Amino acid sequence: MEFKQIMLTTVLSIVLGTGVIHAQEIEQPQFNTLKINQIQVLGTHNSYARPVDPRLAAYADPIFEKMMEKMTTLFPADKLASFKEFHPNRMTMSEGLKYDHPPFDVQLDSGIRSLEMDVYYDPTGHRFNKPAGYALLNKMGVSDLAPYQKEDLEKPGFKMLHIADFDFRSHYATFRGGLTALRDWSDKHPGHLPIFIMVEAKDKGIPIFPNSAEVLPFDEKAFDELDAEVVEILGKEKLITPDDVRGQYSTLREAVLSDNWPTIKSSRGKFIFLLLPATAGMNLESAYVKDRPNLEKRIMFVQSEPNNSFASFILLDNALIRQQEIQTLVKQGYIVRSRSDIETYEAKINDYSRAEAAFNSGAQIISTDFFRPGNGYNTSYYIKLPSGNPARPNPINGTVNKAKHRLSEKR
Repeated sequence: MEFKQIMLTTVLSIVLGTGVIHAQEIEQPQFNTLKINQIQVLGTHNSYARPVDPRLAAYADPIFEKMMEKMTTLFPADKLASFKEFHPNRMTMSEGLKYDHPPFDVQLDSGIRSLEMDVYYDPTGHRFNKPAGYALLNKMGVSDLAPYQKEDLEKPGFKMLHIADFDFRSHYATFRGGLTALRDWSDKHPGHLPIFIMVEAKDKGIPIFPNSAEVLPFDEKAFDELDAEVVEILGKEKLITPDDVRGQYSTLREAVLSDNWPTIKSSRGKFIFLLLPATAGMNLESAYVKDRPNLEKRIMFVQSEPNNSFASFILLDNALIRQQEIQTLVKQGYIVRSRSDIETYEAKINDYSRAEAAFNSGAQIISTDFFRPGNGYNTSYYIKLPSGNPARPNPINGTVNKAKHRLSEKR
C-alpha cells in the first residue's frame, strides 16, 4: 500500500473508530487503470444454498433419475446437445448438490468476487413456505428434517432458492435478504473490486412431488420489480448498468466491442448484475429485453448471443470444449462466465483439467462449488485464483504474462 493511502487509512480509523483499517483498504490498487472486463475473478455457484436434507435427497434421487432419462428422449437434437454441454457428466442429483457454501460475507472475505442468486417470483407470498418434499416425508413419519426459513418464505416478494419443494434451504430465503447482505458487506469495504452478481430467473418448477408449488413466469412486470428492488436496496450509485456502458454508442454491443467498459478505479465499491433470463440459461428469449433492444434503463446485463444488439455478457460454462471461442469473445470485449467444476464431478475425481481450461480461456468469471479446502468426497480438490488474490489481470486481454498455470501442480 502506498504511503499516502496508508496515511489516509490511519486518519479514517482515528475519526471513525476501531475496525476501520480493513474496511478502508483499496483492493489491488495496481488494477485501477484496467477495465472491469480485463480482470479475472473467482465466483461461487448457487452461492446462497444450504444442503438439502439427506433423507429428502435420497428419496428424490431415483425420481430425478427417471425424469432425466425421459426428458432427454424428448429433447430435439440441438437442445439435447446444449443440455449435454452444460451438464457433461452423469451425476445423481444428490451428488450434484454435494457442496456447502457459507454466508455471503464469509465468501467475500475469502476473496470471492462473484456470487450467484437464483430468484423466484412470489408477489403474494406463501408460494414456497410449505415444501412438497417435506410434506411427503412428514406423511411417511419423518419429522426431524433440516430447518428452513419458513417465515421469510411466507412474505410477499422474490424468493432465493435452487429448486422449489426440494432444494429450498438458503442462507437468504428472500432476494431482499441477499441484497441486504451484499450492501452491508460493501459498506464496510468501500474500496472493494467490482463484484459480479449472477441472477438466474427461475421460471419453471420440477413437480416431482404431490402438490408441488406453481412457479410463476417472469413477465415484464416481474422484471421491473426485480430491477426496482436492486436499486432500492443497493442504491443506483453502487451499480454499473447497461446505460453506463453504452454511453453515446448506438447499441450496447457496439460499446462493448469498442471497449467502453468502465475502469476498475471508477468501479470500486460497485456491483454489476448479470441476468440469466430463464431457468439454467437454456432459453435466451426474455421479457427483460422487450422494447429495450439495448437494455435501456435496465439494471442488469443479460445473457446473450454475440450478434444481439444488447450483447455484453455470454455464458459458456464448458471451457473444455469452448476455450478458443471464449478467448475470441474476451478479446472482442465481451464478459464471459465459465465453470471450473460442474455438478461436483471434478471434486469427486480430483480433476483440475476443467479449471485449467477455464482460467486459461480468459473468461472473466470462473465459478466453482469449492473455493476452500474440504469437500463431500474427501479429495483435495478446491479452486483458487492462480494469483491467490481476489482478482488477477486477465490472461487474454489484461497486461499479464500469458503463461499457462498448472493448478494441479500447485496442490
